[in-house]
Order: sequence, then C-alpha cells, then structure tokens
Amino acid sequence: MARLAGRTAIVTGGAKGIGRHYSFALAGEGARVMIADIADGAEVAREISAKHGANSVTSMIADVSDESSAQQLVGATIERFGKIDVLVNNAALFAPLQETKCTEIDVELWDKVMAVNLRGPFLMMKHVVPHMQAQGYGKIINIGSGTAFRGIPWMLHYVTSKGGIMAFTRALARELGEHGIRVNTLAPGFTMSDTVVAENPRHVHTARERAVQSRSLKRDETPQDLLGALVFLASPESDFVTGQTLAVDGGNVNT
Repeated sequence: MARLAGRTAIVTGGAKGIGRHYSFALAGEGARVMIADIADGAEVAREISAKHGANSVTSMIADVSDESSAQQLVGATIERFGKIDVLVNNAALFAPLQETKCTEIDVELWDKVMAVNLRGPFLMMKHVVPHMQAQGYGKIINIGSGTAFRGIPWMLHYVTSKGGIMAFTRALARELGEHGIRVNTLAPGFTMSDTVVAENPRHVHTARERAVQSRSLKRDETPQDLLGALVFLASPESDFVTGQTLAVDGGNVNT
C-alpha cells in the first residue's frame, strides 16, 4: 500500500525546481496534492494527473507572503480535497539571488527574502493548523538549508532566513505537539536543481565545487536525493519525530 494513501498535501513552490519533484514524490506515494506557486503549476498537475488519476492533484497560483492569498489557498484545498494532512513549506526566494556583500544588500530585497522565506511559512501554518487541530493530526515540513549550520558568504539574507526556519520549527513543534501535529525541517545541501542552474550560473560556479568537497559523499546533490526524507517526514513512519532538522547533504554538516 502507498505510504501516503488517503493523505492530502499542500506543496508551496511546487510547480518548479525541487518543489516540482516534491509534488511528484508525494503523489507517487498516494497523496492528493495541491501544487501552490507564483508560477502556473497546471502543466505539472496534468502530468501527475495522467499518471495517478484526475483526483490526485490540483494547482493554484498563490503568493505565500500575502495573507489573503495563503488563506484562499488553504480554503481551496479544503474545498477540493476535504482536509489537509501535510504542509510542505517549500516556497522560498533563492535561485535568482545574486552573491552580494553584506554591506551592499538592498533593504527592499532583504525584506522580500524575509517575506517569502519566513512570513510565508508562518502564514501557511497560521491557516492550515486549525484544520490539523480539528482532526488531531498533521505534518508540517519546513524546507531549510544546510547553509544555516555552516554560514556561507555573500548570501546573508538567504542564510538568515533559513536559520529562522529552524527556530520556527523548534518553537512550533513544542506548541503543536499536544494537537498531534508534527513539525520538522528538511535541510538540503546545495542542490543542482534546474532553476538554480538556469537562473544563477554565477552562484553555481562559486558554490558547486566547494559544496562537493565539503561532503563525505563527494558528488553533486540532486533533487532525487531529497525525496526519501521528504516522504519519511510526511508519512506515519515519522509519527514520533518532531522539532528536528534532518540534513540531507551527503555529510556536509553533522546535526
């Protein structure tokens, strides 16, 4: 039996990059998936639907940094699927960010990174949690980053936001445990997704080899490397795991 049969999941940022792989992985394990993104996820939804059935997936354009948009997304998911069991807070501003000295980061860009990468998961949680509380069960998977452990230069806005995600996870897990809601962080290493390769070749050039050499397993990380951990955190197999950060990065950081 599929490990997520009967479950419903929202994947923010689920139309492209690593999020697209998350959407396929959850659907492949039997979950019904709402793909939410500022990009149109209709084509991804059609691909999943063709493989797993018309009732397995839907998509919606949504901006997680805007409360009304987040609220509408949650409402549309409930209307379509009747419940929400898994929230994957994947949407984040990363791929187009250029390496910039800390003293030269524009304040407006700093605020935008925090709005998407921190306010977005907060707003999604705020409107999903009441539904999870009502059913006494839920999984919130926040997508972090190994950079929050290591610190890397010239990406202060992004690294700071991902450090905030780990703190967010720890505090939220303490608060929601009594309601049967598990909250964990999945922390990838530098991953060769199609979006980062296409949108930020300069950062790929700077970071790729450095990341490989700092790993115990010395090769590129791909989106497929993250899918087993994602499904584990979404499934009943991790029902006694909460407040944790699971680093999947070939042994770059030791948590």
